Formats: sequence, structure tokens, C-alpha cells
Amino acid sequence: MRYTALAFGLLPLIVKGTNVVLSNDDGWAEINIRAFYNALTSGGDSVVISAPAENESGTGSSDAPATPLTMPCEYNSCPTGSPAEGNNASMPRFNYVNSYPVTSIRYGIQTLSPKYFGGAPDIAVAGFNVGANLGTTVLISGTVGAATEASKEGIPGIAFSGTTGSQTAWNTPVQTYQTVYADLSTNVTQSLVASGKPYLASNIWLNVNFPAVSGSTCSSPADFKFVLSRINTANQSTPADVNTCGSTRLPTETSVVDTAGCYASISVGVATTKGDATAAEQAVVLGKLKKILSCLP
Repeated sequence: MRYTALAFGLLPLIVKGTNVVLSNDDGWAEINIRAFYNALTSGGDSVVISAPAENESGTGSSDAPATPLTMPCEYNSCPTGSPAEGNNASMPRFNYVNSYPVTSIRYGIQTLSPKYFGGAPDIAVAGFNVGANLGTTVLISGTVGAATEASKEGIPGIAFSGTTGSQTAWNTPVQTYQTVYADLSTNVTQSLVASGKPYLASNIWLNVNFPAVSGSTCSSPADFKFVLSRINTANQSTPADVNTCGSTRLPTETSVVDTAGCYASISVGVATTKGDATAAEQAVVLGKLKKILSCLP
């Protein structure tokens, strides 16, 4: 496994030793989750992976007891007949759960976190997903399902998703987009932690989406800017959003990611509905992340 070089210039250096449960819906052996793990640990965080044994994309908030493997884990990362939960013998913090993302992150919070951290994690993150999770897609996203489940468990949750990439095994060469997305995800995670507790209010989660990484532009973490956004398109009856960038209507995350210039969206959501938070709840996150937030042109 290759370890990515973390863009330390982007990260708040005061954050050290945060206990993080990391999950996804693409599976424990997909390379993105390993790249994110490497970036977080390189930044000083203590991380345990608790992710599905198989690709569980599109399973939303499905939940079921884990069962023994009747076929190998994805990319033959564990053999047929393996137990319902297991880990990598040489990297015991890499754990699989043979069930859905919701089940997996709960196992990480309730079982693995006490084992490795001596109690609950400080924060739970999911991703970064293969493909964006924008707008109504959050309703079926397993990555979002994991992040919102963490929030329901009382743990601040963030879902990360990237436009570039495809399902890739953990043991393939690291590509530029993986390093970029991992460093950006770490930046958001550590910036939120640096803002102080409570990191997020009860029942609140963040949905973060990255635009495409290309060879000529948007090829380095320093190229990207974060914009506070909303998940769903507003209509005439939608209450006002937080006042920022000269408006009381936030751009949708889709419009942010589609804007030329390497803009990534950060939306504030309600875990139980996966819909948009209130202006007051958005304002709290705006205050916490103001150092990394920008406005669209």
C-alpha cells in the first residue's frame, strides 16, 4: 500500500490525535478509503476503518445483521467462509463488516471505537465515494447513509464524494485524484475539529462533494475552494438560508460542483430526513468553517 503525501499547508496544525471511525459504501478494499485513511493518519489522527466487505453502493440506510461470507470479499480481500466481521491481519485497524454501510459504521462506533480509542470516536467520516452524491441522490447513497447513521448515534458525521474515479482495488497505483480528494477530505475534517466542540449539533451532518480532477486544472488540493451550499433546490415557499456571500439563498451543491474553477460544495443536512438544515443550523457551520469557505464568482 502506498501512503499519500498530505498537503499540510492546507490543514489546521493545532489538530492532533482526533479519534476517527472511517467507513464508505464502496467496500473496505476499495482504494479511496485507504487513501483517506493514509491522509488522516499522516495528519496525526487515530483512525479505524469499519466498512462493508463488498461494494454496497446505492443501499442508502439499509441495515441488517452481518453474516459470514458465502463468497470472497471484494477484490478477494478475504476468503469464502470468513466471519461476519473481520480485519486485515497485518493492519488490524482495517475492518470489514459483511453488511450495509449503516451496519458497518455502527459496528465501528459501538464495537471498534471502544476497543481502539477507549470510548466513542470524536467524529465519523464516510468516503470518499466513487462518484458525486448531489441533491436527491443523498436518499439512496450508502455513503450518506453511513454519515447520517453516525449522527443518529450521537457522533458528528461527514459524507465525502468525488466526481472523478471508478471502483478500484486497494493494491493498485495511487492516482492524482485519490491524493487530491483524500487531502481535501482531511482538510474539512480537521478544520471542523479545530473549530471546537460540539463539532456539529445533534442530528446534523455534512455532505461534501468534489468536482472533477483534471490534468490541467483542479489537479492539486490548493486549486480547490469550498462553498457553503444546500442539498435540494429551493422554491418560493422554502425558508431563507443563512445570509452569506450577499444572499439569503445558498447555491445548490450541484451548481457549486458544476461551476468552472474547482469549487467543492459543503451542505448542512438533517440526519433523520437527509434534507437541508435551517438557516440557524447553517449559520453554526458557516461560523465553524469560515476559514476555508469561499463564494462563487
